[in-house]
Amino acid sequence: MTTTTTDFRLHPPVEPRDSGMLDVGDGHTIYWERIGTPGAQPAVFLHGGPGGGMSPVHRQLFDPRGYDVMLFDQRGSGRSQPTAGLQANTTAHLVADIERLRTDIMGCSSWLVFGGSWGSTLALAYAQAHPERVDAMILRGIFTATRAELDWFYRSGVHQVFPDKWEHFVAPIPAAERGDLLAAYRERLQHADPAVRLAAARAWTRFETEVSSLVHHPEGDEDSDAHDLAVAAIENHYFSNGCFLEEGQLLRDAHRLAPIPAVIIHGRYDMPCPARYAWALHRAWPEAEFHLVEAAGHAFREPGILERLLEALQRFARPAPGAAGK
Repeated sequence: MTTTTTDFRLHPPVEPRDSGMLDVGDGHTIYWERIGTPGAQPAVFLHGGPGGGMSPVHRQLFDPRGYDVMLFDQRGSGRSQPTAGLQANTTAHLVADIERLRTDIMGCSSWLVFGGSWGSTLALAYAQAHPERVDAMILRGIFTATRAELDWFYRSGVHQVFPDKWEHFVAPIPAAERGDLLAAYRERLQHADPAVRLAAARAWTRFETEVSSLVHHPEGDEDSDAHDLAVAAIENHYFSNGCFLEEGQLLRDAHRLAPIPAVIIHGRYDMPCPARYAWALHRAWPEAEFHLVEAAGHAFREPGILERLLEALQRFARPAPGAAGK
């Protein structure tokens, strides 16, 4: 599809044309929904988190004339069950779930993969496992799940830029336990007292939200207790286990993606996911188009980030046969 305007905005709200629950085994069922037009470019949207779940605003990224889109809540997230379930919840399980959705629900041979933040991590893991199933990729807010990236966020980096927000984040943790914040938070997020769990979850999710945007969009925030508990528990589970990836795996295997058309978009002032690692992916995967957006942070609606995303989505859109001009 071509565009005749540079005024890139979210598409109007749209309701799913189909939705359901898929039993993926291991005691998990995942909620999925489809928007767009049958016969248009198949695509899958991989939400951030881990544990974040999708939001109705994510549907508005896609022109429904040019895409047939699968969106879903990953294990333990959103409307998937069990809520915050940690058993059999690893990156390998999520990659397998994506394939199940492609074969059992979408029925397409390949599709475009769109992922932001943790969704970029999962997109890379999926595409490296199944490169023949990926038509194109759009990635935003690159997180390659290395120890250095986790150390930046929870030990050595972000607190130097956001000391006030950091103070709120570490407040639930006694000073003597702050040497390993992931372990200290894990103990509180699994505490027998619901009040302790909720206080830790609120502090966990608030911190990431507060440091993610240079331009804040409060209307898109999730603020329910159930959401905070699920996000905090699942994120801590993944980050405490190196996201269940070998150290440096996603950069090491980036060469497998060379034939796939791709656009990588990253904010220069991304605090949760420093630009250094997006740059490393760019260097390991030079065939991918790379945009380092000035004056932008992490969130997808940051000025410059959203415009690049919508531009890339327009470029890869493909209306259903016979639909052009209707």
